[in-house]
Amino acid sequence: MRTCRASAAGKLTVVLATVVLLAAGCGGGPSPQAWAASVCSALSPWRAEISRLTSSTEQQMTAQTTPAQAKENLVRLFGGAEQASETARREVERAGVPETEHGAEVSEGFRTSLAKMRDAYGRARDTIDGLGTGQPAAFYDGVRAAVETLNKEYDAGALDTTRLNSEELKRAFAEVPECR
Repeated sequence: MRTCRASAAGKLTVVLATVVLLAAGCGGGPSPQAWAASVCSALSPWRAEISRLTSSTEQQMTAQTTPAQAKENLVRLFGGAEQASETARREVERAGVPETEHGAEVSEGFRTSLAKMRDAYGRARDTIDGLGTGQPAAFYDGVRAAVETLNKEYDAGALDTTRLNSEELKRAFAEVPECR
């Protein structure tokens, strides 16, 4: 199970890195600077919550746990990550559409990516919540499968910043204090 635990926690770290890349390359009504500041303000608590949940779960999971304890920890982790992702998605939606070329596409790309993250976490939570804990080997095989599916869903749902590139937004993300 150590591999699954590391994979789940590692995937959260990859998500955080993805968000940093998204912020570096992306950006509705407001100026690019105001939009970038709003988006970074929305993503900062999300990153902190994902990090906190990951750390807490890693601490709990490194201790010898029963399948029932592991299930409880993972369901809580993925549920918390799902909620944090939805909160960030709503905040990015409230930021509006930046007044820049492709602003609507960029804004939609951020929201869609966060929604896909939210949904992936929710499916992982539901899958693990549905696993029986009476047979440890079967439980941990189910956890591995859920984490593999989560990984695939992240890969498929990542925002393609090459199509949504805006020099104005790149500058704004690099300049506004909220993004540092």
